Amino acid sequence: MQVSGGTIDRLLKPTKDAGKPRGLSATKAGPLLGNSITVRKAGDEHEQVPGFVEADLVVHCGPTLAGEFARTLTATDVFTGWTENVAVRNGAHGWVLAAMDEGVVRLPFPLVGLDTDNGGDFINYAMIEWAGKKEIYFTRARPYKSNDNDHVEQKNGDVVRRHAFHYRYDTAAELKLLNALYALVRVRLNLFTATTKAIGWRSNKHGKKTRIYDKPWTPYLRVIGSGILTEVKATELADLMETTSPAELSRSITRIQTQLIALAAAKTQALEASIARAEITEARTTLTRACLT
Repeated sequence: MQVSGGTIDRLLKPTKDAGKPRGLSATKAGPLLGNSITVRKAGDEHEQVPGFVEADLVVHCGPTLAGEFARTLTATDVFTGWTENVAVRNGAHGWVLAAMDEGVVRLPFPLVGLDTDNGGDFINYAMIEWAGKKEIYFTRARPYKSNDNDHVEQKNGDVVRRHAFHYRYDTAAELKLLNALYALVRVRLNLFTATTKAIGWRSNKHGKKTRIYDKPWTPYLRVIGSGILTEVKATELADLMETTSPAELSRSITRIQTQLIALAAAKTQALEASIARAEITEARTTLTRACLT
């Protein structure tokens, strides 16, 4: 009866996590073009102006990668943390490029650089041609080094999974709701959610290095502070912030999340159950064969 709430949460975390659906990765390397794209590593000097963006795709497949399912393109500006999300029908190059075009339009500043992982969704001739036509500097991370894209990798969990969960979305209605959700999330995240940014290192009294962070700022304030916005765009964002109620914004987000859960939760749970039954059957068959031999 004397245990603290924090200790209770820590002790129950493994049990709670075991009951949650887990996200899968559909990233498959695109090796043919890898050597033609510059590698950008974690620890390289960060850009000091807005416009260099890390991008990634998150799959909404539920417990299985079989069949067609939606994906979310996440694009995060390295300097300001400004983040855009666009849901697409599948990972076809045409859908990914259309989502990139949408993200470019939504960004309040010009896109000058793009960094992605080594997945075939990005490392392909179509994406290279797209970046070339727009004069965008295109780089890639090292294979199997997620920290090279740490800015966008963090948003995959903090933004996509936190707001859209781990359910399977594979219908037009669910895709429409995802994009309606992201239209609201982008406003709350970029205009009203303050974050800190790592700006260096320091050593404590024991000689151990620890990170130094700046004061909490919203991506909007970081963009304003950069001085890169045009007068028209600055006025547009100021009007949006002035006319938006954060409370109503959160209520609207919750309403869409409730609709997504109603559409996808039972379907996802049924898939999980069928996969579990298939695994049990396969294990029994394997055990029976082993006993007979």
